Amino acid sequence: MSSRPKVAFYWCASCGGCEEAVVDLAEKILDVANLVDIVFWPVAMDFKVSDVEALPDGAITASFINGGVRLSEHEKVVKLLRQKSKLVVAYGACACWGGIPGLANIYRLEEVLERAYVTTPTTINPERVMPSQSGWVEVNGARIEVPKLLPSLRPLDEVIDVDYYVPGCPPTPEVTWNAIEALLSGKLSAKGSVIGASSRSLCDECPLNKTKPENVLIKEFKRVIDFVPKPDECLLVQGLPCLGPVTRGGCDALCIKANMPCTGCFGPLDDIHDYGGKAISFLGSILDLEDEEQIRREISKLPDLAGLVYKYSLAKSSLKNLLRSERK
Repeated sequence: MSSRPKVAFYWCASCGGCEEAVVDLAEKILDVANLVDIVFWPVAMDFKVSDVEALPDGAITASFINGGVRLSEHEKVVKLLRQKSKLVVAYGACACWGGIPGLANIYRLEEVLERAYVTTPTTINPERVMPSQSGWVEVNGARIEVPKLLPSLRPLDEVIDVDYYVPGCPPTPEVTWNAIEALLSGKLSAKGSVIGASSRSLCDECPLNKTKPENVLIKEFKRVIDFVPKPDECLLVQGLPCLGPVTRGGCDALCIKANMPCTGCFGPLDDIHDYGGKAISFLGSILDLEDEEQIRREISKLPDLAGLVYKYSLAKSSLKNLLRSERK
């Protein structure tokens, strides 16, 4: 048996972008393959859960798990990987804080299913066929177990113990490689910390930072559908709700370079406990208005405030317990 470190990758509730991010290492993925033995990566290789079950406890050096936990199968597999791994890494925004799928926690499970399988404009389902929640279905006379949807989506560390976090939606190849190097070298920061990314805000690496005044004050909020932003001026100054000042850096400001505002996918800085609360506080602080009606009008220009400030972190926010109690 090879003495090289063993690594596992697993995909829970997410879009698949984090799996693509690993492939985006390009030729460096060959370096990874030469440095480690990949013992579980269902999306890319023919591994089975039974292969992991056969390994001794602690045999896997590090498991990279992306996506939030939404299915009974997710819960089962991540607990198994925790048992078999020395280190578990929450890889990507969904694993770290719930991500965009976590926004579904605003609604009861029944409402989510109704929307997904009945009322979406492109859905034709006159018989209102829904996924089975019994755990078992009959297919051609055979009884097959299927995963159950859990009542809400949970970030990875609400289900198992997590050692390190790699942010991003998805993490960039550079951040992924930095995290892999840190893990393989053993030069790691304290357990529970973010690895691979910056400890400073996105503004610190933003190419437009030099055009941002010390105190940003605006009279109105704008959206990217309203106008074409100037490519050489701070997007905040132009009225776009850019979340760079409250977001961790490390992504090389890719969205800004594409003339789009930061949406916060690298998550909070170390001293921020509730990303959405910090974001709404920041946006309120730059709105230079005193009339209450004007303030309401400008806020109404942001039609999905929860989706703006909690796009990646609602499932991890201070609101989560309130939302869950309301669903019962």
